Amino acid sequence: MKQFFLSVALLSAFFFNAQEKRPDNWFNLDPTNDKINGVSTERTYQELLKDKKSTTVIVGVIDSGVDYNHEDLKGVMWVNPKEIAGNGVDDDKNGYIDDIHGWNFLGGKDGKNVDGENLEMTRLMRKMKPKFEGKTEADFTTKEDKKEYKLYQEIKTDYIQTKDKFEGLYNQYKFLYEGLTNLNKNAKEQLKIESVDPTALLKFEPKDKADKQMKLVAIAMMKNSPAKNLDESIKEIEEGYDQFKSYVECGLNMDYDPRNIIGDDYTNPYDKNYGNPDCKGPNSFHGTHVAGIIGASRKNGIGMDGVAADVQIMAIRCVPSGDERDKDVANAIRYAVDNGATIVNMSFGKKYSWDKKVVDDAVKYAESKGVLLMHAAGNDHTDIDEVVHYPCKKYENGDLATNFMDIGALNWQPNEKIAANFSNYGKKTVDLFAPGVDIYSTVPEGGYKDASGTSMATPVACGVAAVLKSYYPSLTPQQIKKILIKSSLKTYKSEKVIKPGTKDEMIKFDKLGKNGGIINLFEAVKMAEKYTKTKT
Repeated sequence: MKQFFLSVALLSAFFFNAQEKRPDNWFNLDPTNDKINGVSTERTYQELLKDKKSTTVIVGVIDSGVDYNHEDLKGVMWVNPKEIAGNGVDDDKNGYIDDIHGWNFLGGKDGKNVDGENLEMTRLMRKMKPKFEGKTEADFTTKEDKKEYKLYQEIKTDYIQTKDKFEGLYNQYKFLYEGLTNLNKNAKEQLKIESVDPTALLKFEPKDKADKQMKLVAIAMMKNSPAKNLDESIKEIEEGYDQFKSYVECGLNMDYDPRNIIGDDYTNPYDKNYGNPDCKGPNSFHGTHVAGIIGASRKNGIGMDGVAADVQIMAIRCVPSGDERDKDVANAIRYAVDNGATIVNMSFGKKYSWDKKVVDDAVKYAESKGVLLMHAAGNDHTDIDEVVHYPCKKYENGDLATNFMDIGALNWQPNEKIAANFSNYGKKTVDLFAPGVDIYSTVPEGGYKDASGTSMATPVACGVAAVLKSYYPSLTPQQIKKILIKSSLKTYKSEKVIKPGTKDEMIKFDKLGKNGGIINLFEAVKMAEKYTKTKT
């Protein structure tokens, strides 16, 4: 699932005091000079890297797709040097035809694409229900069956609770969306205006009970929202409405299975030659935002600046609206490795895994080829030491991948609010924290927007890692990981902060991650410089 913290926060924000606006470009700012907990990107380029030469680093973005024609991204997109665009031939013989900027593992050869997908718990329910529904543990004799039966009961309980939750949220959004749309239409007609701003809304005289109720809701919303009129407010509501509609109609619907669009042999986890070259896909908001954070052009003077100045973004689409499939994740990792990526951003995750082994094998493959994997810790304000967030760095045999990092999210607000309230955490699992709240970045069709999530924190960290690899190309994934951790700022390590998911429960920051560290490019470059000199 795209780890994008949006809709619940959006809904609550309409009815509480509007949040203070984040500083511009905050994730690139410096804690010392700018008094904001960014990663010191601007300071690093100005003070440490000004006269140094860099080498281009290919970063794989495994996500929902990337708008490779965006004004701030088209100059930094990876272009397959051995492939001729649009000729229908696999020129480089890598198994993928016309893969110019990357590949789409969620598409069919006819050009159709999967957008909405099941959650993994839904797929597991569909698979396991015929065998276990209506049975008791006593009906099974083998340890494997008994274990699987217990897992089914766990998933079933989770599925029912999740379905009830999302159906309730969907109904709230549907009520707001339809009610506000009707109010907007009626106000425009009565007042004979094109746009209903707060002043016009006060003049509107409702004719029925529904509009009276919605007028009060709209006034409260617009008071605490940056929206200038009802059209903008409805657009904001529409994002959540569409998201929860997708959960209800696709994510949690056991009768829905779009895999036939792709046409692969799904029973073969190592089948890899499927998909199409449409690495933008039908809904690339998430992946485009992630790509911009990593490497949006720092040279064109428009939009925003990514962290890394000398990268190429390889777009690999395997994350739908719903949960990604393990087979697709494994193939996406292998594609990135085989086509030259040395760092891979993975801003997605889920609670259950269909085939952990196939993903483990791909992570091991990346490990053997010297590729660093950066993974979002997740947005459920959950301890992922206790509740596994897949994919994960721990293999089935208990060993840990040495090329894998989990990243938690920071708020731009300091002191006790420094940990993002949605961020997952884990003393044993989360390696570092990076800026992840109100991050301004690229969105499809030439746009820019704020978004929040560990999905945004991870590409910040990924960008930092890419800068190290760019200026110090001999560094291995293990060395980059070590440098990022050792050089991280420990400003809040022993400080008490608000525990994610709570209103005011306090916890020491170093209890939320294994190092109590905040990633910092300035300190990482200084350490990398010393490290490479001592190793030569």
